[in-house]
Formats: sequence, structure tokens, C-alpha cells
Amino acid sequence: KIELDIYSPSNSTTSKPLPCNSAKCGPTRGCSPTLNACSYHISKDNNTSTGILVDDILRFGTDTIPQDVVDVPITFGCGNNQTGYYLTHRGLNGVFGLGMDGISVPSVLANKGLTANSFSVCFITDGSGKIKFGDKGSDQQKTTPFNLQKSNPTYNINVTQIVVGNNVTNLGFAANFDSGTATTRLTDPTYSFIVNNFNSRITEKRYYYPSGFILDYCYILSASQSTYTTPNLTFTMKGGSQFTVTVPTVRFEEKVGSVYCLALFKSEGINVIGQNFMTGYRLVFDREEMVLGWQESNCDSTSSKIIPQIRQRAPQQQQQQQPPPPPPNGVVRLSSMTSGLMAVILAVFSHNFIVLS
Repeated sequence: KIELDIYSPSNSTTSKPLPCNSAKCGPTRGCSPTLNACSYHISKDNNTSTGILVDDILRFGTDTIPQDVVDVPITFGCGNNQTGYYLTHRGLNGVFGLGMDGISVPSVLANKGLTANSFSVCFITDGSGKIKFGDKGSDQQKTTPFNLQKSNPTYNINVTQIVVGNNVTNLGFAANFDSGTATTRLTDPTYSFIVNNFNSRITEKRYYYPSGFILDYCYILSASQSTYTTPNLTFTMKGGSQFTVTVPTVRFEEKVGSVYCLALFKSEGINVIGQNFMTGYRLVFDREEMVLGWQESNCDSTSSKIIPQIRQRAPQQQQQQQPPPPPPNGVVRLSSMTSGLMAVILAVFSHNFIVLS
């Protein structure tokens, strides 16, 4: 269970609006004259957030024993007008920016010399997970290179082969690995190949939801069934390493009984590997080597050999022998360089907390 804190700039002793003339505001952002603050507007998948940018402190804990505390100034958006997912979906109040641009949290930490320019995310089957800044992965992980796009850099990779059950195709595609997207979406012909071969290997009766439900391939379990079997779904990445989707389905309890669906929907635009297909792996986004790494994991950091390096610390923090003190008002603590996340969307603030990527 994630205990949530409420963030309000007026209650934070360290919060300051980002001035309109700040270099971080830039020509693409607006200005709120009444507050003399840089404003923002973001839109993703028909969901929007509008507000102002503020500077405040995020408090991180290290993996060292005893634990050190590192306070890092971060610029983020404090929203006052939300629509769609940001407004209604489960009360989630923000998106944690993990992009390649200089204003994102991983970039800030790396530019300050606090961590390597890399981070990892790890999700388990209930949708929760961990994020670790500075994580470079392990020698045992598999990797594939990112496709570099200077104008709009994303975590884009190439898939060269798809396997569903025992059916193999060399149909290739490029896709963004996006931990902020809950459900994977793919365009044709990739989508049709996967769903048709998946559907042909399912023995349960097809179940049809009302129109408008995004998942098309759903099946109902019999009254005596508690488990079900699905065909393997494996992607071969550029370079030859294989990525097997460990949890390709999602289960719902309906009045008619238990229903499970292939958690994949058809995209009319870009291909996105979402959080659901990442489940069961520690995904390393290495922005130094420009590779995506993955290794099977139960997200238990205590048994992992993957430990981020803290490259510098403030002198007063080096001698700390006591547990870290409570954070000041408005400060969010990420313990052990990790924080419980839901689809890398942080439900922490009454005002929307948008860390810009």
C-alpha cells in the first residue's frame, strides 16, 4: 500500500514559482501574469493538464548503509486544470517525467553528478513497482539499442521477429517503451498477427464486451476454472536478444464470471510497449550507452545485485548515522532511491504533479 502525501505550494517552505524569464521556461511555454510564473500545458492520449511550473526539493535516500539523504532541486508542473485520465482515473494525480530532455528527473540527477545517467523500473503483477535512479543493470541482462531521434528523443527500439505459440514471423516494427502507458498498443499488421494467433490457441469461450471497450479479445472461464493457459508471446529485439511477455493478459470479475483479455489494443498511430508487457522485468533505460536492458525480476531490491552509484554527496550528509529525518513540508521522499509507482504515475498531490520530460 502506498501512503499518499498532499502537496500544496503554499504549504511548502521550499516551493517557488518558476519565473517567466527563467531559461527553463523557454519560448514554447506560456506565462501566468498574475502569478509571474511560467505556465505549461501538456496533452497525452486526449488527457490534458494545465498549470504553472514550480521549483521545489525532492528528497532521495541512498542504498548505502547507513542511509544517506540527498535533497535535489527539481522543476515540475503544479496543475490546476486537468481533463481525462489525469482528472478521473483512480484519483491518480501526476505523471513522473522520465524522458531524455534535460529537465526530467533522471537528467537532473545525472547532470548534478548524483547518479549515472540511467534508471530502472520494475513492475509486479498487481501493477505496483519500483524506480531506481542511477541503475545501470547487471552483466546478466539482455540489451537492445535505442533508435536515436534528435528532434524528439524517445525510448524507441526495433523488434525483428515475433513468436506466438509456435508461429513465427519476421514481421518487424519499431516501438516506444513507455512506462507511463498502462496498456500496450500496436498497429497493423503486427496487431493482427498477434491477436489472430493468440485467439486460435485459446480454448475458452470468447466473451464480448459492449462497444467502446478497448480490449477486443476476451474469454470467459467456466465455473470450475480458477486458472487458464495462454500461448507464449516473444519479441526478438535488434541484436538478437529475446523479450518474452510474462503477463500478456488481464483478468476481470464480471456478473457472468471470471473474464480474461489479451491486454493489447489496436493503435492507429505509433507502437507503444506499455507497463503491462514490462511486468516481471527490471527494465534499465541506460542513457549513457543508449540501450534498453532487461532481466527477469520480482522487484525485490534486497536480493538484487543492481545497486546505483552515488557519485557525490554534500559534506554534511557523509557523517549521517541516524535514520533520515522527516521531510520538510511539501517534500516527497523516495526511499532507497526507489518509490512505489503505479504505471510510473505518482498519486501524491492534490495539485497535479507533472515532472516534465
